[in-house]
Amino acid sequence: MLRRLIIATLLSATAAHAADLPEPVARLMQSAQIPAAAAGIVVMRGDTVLLSHNPQQSMQPASTMKLFTTLTALEQLGPVFRGRTEFRSGADVVNGVLRGDLIVRGGADADFNEDVLTHMLQALRTQGIRRIQGDVVLDRLLFQPSRPDAGQPPFDEYPWAYYNVIPNALLANTNLLKLDMRSSGNRITLAMLPEMENVSVRSELKLVDAACSTWEKDWRTPDYARKGDKIEVVLHGSFPKNCIKATSINVLDSHDYLARLLQATWRKLGGSIGGEVREAQAPTPTTSTGADAMAAQAGTDAMAARAGTDATASRAGTDAMAARDGADAMSAAAAAPVNAPATSTAPPVSATARSPGAVPAPPTKLLAEHVSRALPEILRDTNKQSDNTLARTVFLSLGSLEADPMLGSHPIAPDGGQASTAMRAETAIRAWLQAHRIDGNGLVLDNGSGLSRVERATAEQLAGVLQAGLHSLWMPEFLSSLPIAATDGTMRRRLKDSPAAQRARIKTGSLSGVIAIAGYVQDANNQPVIVAAMLNDEHVANGAGRAVLDALIDWAARSGAAPSTPGTPTTQAAPAAPTTSAITAPPPAPAPAPASDPTRR
Repeated sequence: MLRRLIIATLLSATAAHAADLPEPVARLMQSAQIPAAAAGIVVMRGDTVLLSHNPQQSMQPASTMKLFTTLTALEQLGPVFRGRTEFRSGADVVNGVLRGDLIVRGGADADFNEDVLTHMLQALRTQGIRRIQGDVVLDRLLFQPSRPDAGQPPFDEYPWAYYNVIPNALLANTNLLKLDMRSSGNRITLAMLPEMENVSVRSELKLVDAACSTWEKDWRTPDYARKGDKIEVVLHGSFPKNCIKATSINVLDSHDYLARLLQATWRKLGGSIGGEVREAQAPTPTTSTGADAMAAQAGTDAMAARAGTDATASRAGTDAMAARDGADAMSAAAAAPVNAPATSTAPPVSATARSPGAVPAPPTKLLAEHVSRALPEILRDTNKQSDNTLARTVFLSLGSLEADPMLGSHPIAPDGGQASTAMRAETAIRAWLQAHRIDGNGLVLDNGSGLSRVERATAEQLAGVLQAGLHSLWMPEFLSSLPIAATDGTMRRRLKDSPAAQRARIKTGSLSGVIAIAGYVQDANNQPVIVAAMLNDEHVANGAGRAVLDALIDWAARSGAAPSTPGTPTTQAAPAAPTTSAITAPPPAPAPAPASDPTRR
């Protein structure tokens, strides 16, 4: 810890006396008219600061913000953490009929898709259930608010794009409709997947003479219209003649998406529903009872474990069962209609265990379940592809879940306050930063993904996170989540002719007016060098900012002492001059970025 304090002091001390920017970096910045004040850069080898330029300047980090979320998640939730989806009910099954409600409980399962839903519903059929007499209750209450997307203005002009999907605890299939569009002559044919109950797609696209590759140029935001119980998705804009393209769009409300997907799938399996598909209602906050106390105890024990207290597997299992008991009571209360009749299988909210002196709600039993892939696998998709939806799901998981050796995860205990899940996630990240002696001043967290105009970080903080990653117990898992230069993820097309190719693991970030990198580069002596840099300026557009940061990575890869011969003192060598093939001029200005453009992540 003292070592990190010394490093922070060194960074601060060198801020006022930073070495000049490397010549190729300075030259490209000057050529692009990017001012030096718009850059925040830290480059380190071990405890040695190689370059420090505005290290404590709070700047927009774009998707490099994901490093705060993902490394904290690895260390706080652990590599065996998994999100969950459950089917539960407090009702009996009589002659193939579930005599009550089916609760679909969301637990931040990043892999909950149409195939998973089909298998879970098939599990009900395998148990002999052919009819659900009551309602299907969609329980998204793990996150507070349960619908983080509600009331949120569009981030940009592509609200329907995948990277703009805002998750909830029961997000199904990333809320995406897959469209297959085929035009021939003056006719266009559309197909939509997955199949949904009473949902169709209609084209208002104008067919034009244009190259198929430019199909997104005049694409307009799709929408939908309700006609009674039917929903019609409508496509707008123009589409080239004699063209075949596929895309995915986020258009439907999250409730409509899952409800109609579930209804269609259950019907195909031969099942029926007597009631409706509805959202769970949050229980009315009242005095805690035994179930809450057990869940709170589980959360307290887990927090102690996070602070460094070892917990045995048997104790973890006991805590998990306690947390589940509390969650079961909450689900039963959430599933109950507000004005439920006396014969209802679920008591009304006012009669649940959430009320002082009331009889606790009957526990629900597990009918089917699914767990996501382990956290390291989720983080590889998050960082390599710069997946905002996954990053936001992991961020909110930090504020709502803890790892469970048997179940994968279970809810943390209520904190007794009114803190949102995002606030609790921020508290977890700041506590982790403090534990690693990383100064949190200047850090602004919003959703943990970097797809935000609010989030801020400093190059010094990014470097601190990266250094903590090198010393983490889960260092291999963290490093394996980062894109490899010239190989995969968002770095697959970059630095192909540089010595950094396949030798740098770099998280990228890009927004309008923002370009950033943060990661590790092997230097000329195969020593790891930490590189963290952000450029915040309108002139980073059209590849100019990316060229600057690629030059910085290339410079770091060429740095280091030349190998010495026996008896010869080792001296610090200046980085070799980059070849012209390694650092290229910015490419010509591209066409307006389509919604699928990964640089908008």
